Amino acid sequence: MEEELISKKEILDMTGISYGQLYRWKRKELIPEEWFIKKSSYTGQETFFPREKIINRINKIIDLKDDMPLDDLAAMFTNKPKVDDVSEEYLIEKEIIREETLPIYKDIFREKEEYNFKDILLMDILQREFDLGKLTIGEIEVILKLINKEYKNIEEKDGTLYIIRRLGIGICVVAYRERIIVDDGSKIIGEINIKNIIENLKMRLTL
Repeated sequence: MEEELISKKEILDMTGISYGQLYRWKRKELIPEEWFIKKSSYTGQETFFPREKIINRINKIIDLKDDMPLDDLAAMFTNKPKVDDVSEEYLIEKEIIREETLPIYKDIFREKEEYNFKDILLMDILQREFDLGKLTIGEIEVILKLINKEYKNIEEKDGTLYIIRRLGIGICVVAYRERIIVDDGSKIIGEINIKNIIENLKMRLTL
């Protein structure tokens, strides 16, 4: 299924921002270059955007731009994290990760004195999936190990992770830009947009 697009005129009308703001945010790398999609139209060439992504991004920028410099916002929106390693006491004190999540994470990976951004991201996903209650611990472990293995690619690309169950067995795949289509005997039981989780987690760690 192709991603729904929205025209530049529609997004400016919908959000109330100006042409100048939109392109300033592009220059500042708050909005990725690849979201500016040129397509032919009856009036010539027109710019379109992935509808859900651009609306969510502009709303976030509007909400935060008065509290954070644009350069800090740009750093937050990139997948490359600029967050210092932290202790588990810090994670619990700041209510980023709950205390009961840590032993489960350590069983899957290993205990450390300090945890880097990738560790915290995996803990956050572990915690989210437990709270949703749709997946087994085995399926969650498969997700975490795949993200850990693919993390370098996930940092650089807009990857979405899908959890598919067939005949009671769960599998996990990562797709970059493309959506997954499964046969009638399989069901997508979970979908995780890694980029969105990274953005949210970086906000919680830096604010």
